[in-house]
Amino acid sequence: MEYRSPYKIVDRKVRFAVVGCGRIADRHFDAIKTHAARAELVAVCDTDAAALNKTATAQGVAAYDSVELLLSQSEADVAVLCTPSGLHPAQTVQVAQGGRHVVTEKPMATRLADGKRMVAACDAQGVHLFVVKQNRLNPTLQLVKRALVKKRFGRIYMVNVNVFWTRPQSYYDASRWRGTWEFDGGAFMNQASHYVDLLDWLIGPIESVHAYTSTLERDIEVEDSGVANIKWRSGALGSINVTMLTYPRNLEGSITILGEKGTVQVGGVAVNEIKHWEFSEPDEDDTKVADASYGTTSVYGVGHPLYYDNVIRVLRGEASPETDGREGLRSLETLIAMYTSARDGRRVSLPLEY
Repeated sequence: MEYRSPYKIVDRKVRFAVVGCGRIADRHFDAIKTHAARAELVAVCDTDAAALNKTATAQGVAAYDSVELLLSQSEADVAVLCTPSGLHPAQTVQVAQGGRHVVTEKPMATRLADGKRMVAACDAQGVHLFVVKQNRLNPTLQLVKRALVKKRFGRIYMVNVNVFWTRPQSYYDASRWRGTWEFDGGAFMNQASHYVDLLDWLIGPIESVHAYTSTLERDIEVEDSGVANIKWRSGALGSINVTMLTYPRNLEGSITILGEKGTVQVGGVAVNEIKHWEFSEPDEDDTKVADASYGTTSVYGVGHPLYYDNVIRVLRGEASPETDGREGLRSLETLIAMYTSARDGRRVSLPLEY
């Protein structure tokens, strides 16, 4: 069945299909249900028959064991890719050529050339490519972003990001694709992807990075730990420190910003608590700090429903994409620069291609 979603969907609900029924898919199911007045889940897809049937039954929707069947038999407007990262490029091209919009989980790809191929394919077919960056919508980080936009920090001097989590060997052993270069990427690429995104989104364009990675304990192809020094074009200096070996559980996902006129630290296990908030001049946002922090047992944050709100409004012709494919390329380029630096033992300048 040849199908092309209209640019504006205003006379009915936006129809979503989720491809991949793994651990992150539940976040998407819940987010779609949050917007039940404007959106609906119509299909799920997975090559694992047991996972597919269990999910389709639980969600009460059609099941497809291949993207080809999904595209030929489903009337979904959007395919949501919750598959291994290395599969995103080919699936995005396939979905775009089927005339559907694409929402892809992080990272959008494991190679920069593949990310660009995804953007080009969606451009050629006139469909949207949305790259999930739900951490940007955390209330804690929204306050930080507003402070930066208002220039409350003055000149930024130093920035530090920590991702001290744990992923036991059993996590990697649960699926053959985990911990591989081809389909997953390591601690930087996979687990810390959203934190790498903060380096550019919050602080600005990066001039150069110098990184080290190491596989200290886990039996995997990729790194379980890594560090990178960063210099921004503004002159600010900083670092990002990542490990999946924290004992005995996830400890910290944080960002600290030290500026001329302000100091902020957002911590907790997933940038969910404002630990320090101090500026030389008061602002109305200061009264919102206490309410912005929230408790969590998950590192995914609370941003998926807010992210879907933007996707739905874009498809209804009411908004512009907050994080499209080109925005996704920015953090992917930073990640590739880090891996290149660690591999070659040198400082790598950005952008990678002029």
